[in-house]
Amino acid sequence: MRERTPVAYIPDMATPLVLLDVDGVLNPFSRPHRGYRRHRCTPEGITYRLWLNAAHGPLLLDLAEGAGAELAWASFWKGAANEWIAPRVGLPEMPFVPIPRFPGLEEGHSLGAWKARHVAPWTKGRPFVWFEDEPDATVRIAAEKDIGPHLLVAVDSETGLTGDHLDRAADWLAALTR
Repeated sequence: MRERTPVAYIPDMATPLVLLDVDGVLNPFSRPHRGYRRHRCTPEGITYRLWLNAAHGPLLLDLAEGAGAELAWASFWKGAANEWIAPRVGLPEMPFVPIPRFPGLEEGHSLGAWKARHVAPWTKGRPFVWFEDEPDATVRIAAEKDIGPHLLVAVDSETGLTGDHLDRAADWLAALTR
C-alpha cells in the first residue's frame, strides 16, 4: 500500500499540535471496557486485530478545537492511520510524522527514542502534546534541540487513552494561551 501524503499541507507555525500514537494509545493491548470494538486492518497485506473506541475521535476533535490545535499522527502507522484508524474512531484525514521503519533494539535504538528523534524536527518548534505509550520517548524528546514547549502524556499501553489523559492535555493547552 502506498502512503498518501497530504498535498497542500503547510503548517501554521503558531498552531499547537496534538500528536497521536496508535498502538498502545488508541489501540490498547488489552480490551479495557465495553466501548472498545475489535477491528481487522490489513495495511500492506498484513492483518492486524485492533481494539478501537469510536468515542476517542469526537473527544480528540473537541480537545483540538477547544485549544485551537491541529491533530496529527505520530505513529509507525504514518499515513496508513488515515485509512485504517481514523474512520473507525471518527477522525478526519490528518497529517503524519514520517517516522521511518524502526531499526531494532539490536542496533542500539529504543522504540520511543527512535520515534522522538523524528517527531521533534517535524514539529518545527511548535508547541505540542504527544499521547505516547513508550516511556523512553520522554527522555529523548527533552534532549532534542530547537524543540518548542511540549507535554508528553504517558499512556499505559494496557489501558489506552483515558479521560484523565485528555484532561491533562486540555489543561496544558489552555495554559499556553494564558
